Amino acid sequence: MPALYVMIPAALLVVGVAVYVFFWAVDTGQYDDLDSPSHSILFDDQDPSHHAGVDEAAGKVSERQEPPHA
Repeated sequence: MPALYVMIPAALLVVGVAVYVFFWAVDTGQYDDLDSPSHSILFDDQDPSHHAGVDEAAGKVSERQEPPHA
């Protein structure tokens, strides 16, 4: 029984912290855009030859560009 006197306030404290963190995340805009991150994984960042296939199909000749070195 004495353990309940410690565990119940500890559980309420954990729930209170979780609710505070949730509302903080909502207020700071963490859940504003849920679709873009899942779509952005499909596209390369700064790919210089991204339009190479389109240019080739259209008959355009373009110089090959080297990717930037990190």
